[in-house]
Amino acid sequence: MDVASPPPYRRLSRPVGPAPQSVNELPAYTRSRRHTLAQPVVRREPTEHVFQLMDGRKPWVVFKVYSSARSAKSLPTFFEKENINCKLEMNAGSGDSSIQAISATVTGRIITGSRSEDIHTFLSITHPIWVKSSDGSRTPSGSRTPSPAGVSSSKLSGDCAWSFSIPLPRTINRQDGSEDRLPETFSDPRSDASIQYDLMIKFSRGKLRTDNWQVIVCITVCIKTAFGYVPSSRPDQPSPFRQMAYQEAVPLPGPDADPYGWQNLPTVIAEGAVFRSRAAEVQCSLSLAKPLSYTRGSVIPCYLSLFSIDSQALDLVSIPSSVVVCLQRTVRYYKASGARKAQVGWTEHSEDVATASWWHPGTSGGNVRRTDPHTCLLEGEITIPKDLKPTASMDHFSISYSVVLRSFDVAGFQPTSNRDLLLSEPIEITTMYARGPRPIAYSPPAYDTKAVPASPRDIGFASTVNRAEAAGFSSTRAF
Repeated sequence: MDVASPPPYRRLSRPVGPAPQSVNELPAYTRSRRHTLAQPVVRREPTEHVFQLMDGRKPWVVFKVYSSARSAKSLPTFFEKENINCKLEMNAGSGDSSIQAISATVTGRIITGSRSEDIHTFLSITHPIWVKSSDGSRTPSGSRTPSPAGVSSSKLSGDCAWSFSIPLPRTINRQDGSEDRLPETFSDPRSDASIQYDLMIKFSRGKLRTDNWQVIVCITVCIKTAFGYVPSSRPDQPSPFRQMAYQEAVPLPGPDADPYGWQNLPTVIAEGAVFRSRAAEVQCSLSLAKPLSYTRGSVIPCYLSLFSIDSQALDLVSIPSSVVVCLQRTVRYYKASGARKAQVGWTEHSEDVATASWWHPGTSGGNVRRTDPHTCLLEGEITIPKDLKPTASMDHFSISYSVVLRSFDVAGFQPTSNRDLLLSEPIEITTMYARGPRPIAYSPPAYDTKAVPASPRDIGFASTVNRAEAAGFSSTRAF
């Protein structure tokens, strides 16, 4: 998302050592090395967003919101631990006694359809700004003088101004009493579900009349804007060997050299027919770099071992473009927000959001001659889109991710089973980098990631998501 003012950052933890004594002691610089070092942080002033209510040609109310968005043209954007800082200015003229109260409301909603039953509010915060006095006192209210929130009087007049700050919680409570992290704003045209946050200023106007029927006459005038929210989630540190490889910009050690740095998934067998003439089997052993938690905008290192007694079948499936390993996203939600879970119909929508690129170890492109005619090793990585939403889970909504191995995509090896999915492993997507050196990409230029339909950006957002780059949320800076 558009980010301007991330939280404070830590200094680099690496101690400053003595200066090298000779040119030979200077570190070797590569194009990749610059991505592993934290960059200097330059804090910017918050972006001011201005909203108005007009009285003819003149503004009657001016509402200012200060956020971490990079542009005033974008929606306000807030990160975890940031407050919503606002200023409300109103010109009440010679006096306006019809206003009963002014308040600010923050809401977070899961929307799964057009019915009222399809809207579930998981966050609701009301912040009083001004309340009319009930004792009939004639204390002036903020005419040319700022009035703090909560101060009451019987009448507003002149130029009134209130500055206030609303803290956002980091977590929300489930029905069973457990806690979930506040989810990121989400909207996708291919899904009925969305996560929407709104900030609204309410002006309650009219007269309070108490009679035998206790009738309340009240008209509410509002200023409302949606805003973006980004949670803070960070993976654990990778293995020491992997950190060293990132730091020195050298190839990652494989599962044999770094057994604690890889998760070896169960071996699966791909059955097929070689040129439709004979049956063949290929054993597939996929490994993923641990921990199974990865920052959006970075990469997922992969390692694939293939074995077959049919050397021709192995030649076909070991072509890098034949291997299909994808990052799959599943959005799960249900519509009847007031019903018990046993009575609710769940809906799931899954799609591939990225595909791995592969290459033979120690090569920069093309095929390689194998020393073992029955075994082939491939290195790979999945580039995670920068605007991908992080993993989220709550009572009525969840976003989850898996790395999936599909049937080989090569003309000479025809699968004999209708089962396209061979293997699936759940992973987590986060918004911030792990502490330590940044992950770097190793895929050779000849093996660009296969085309996958880009995930659409949120409705109402202009390049919002991963400008959290500034905060270690993705591409250029770290806490």
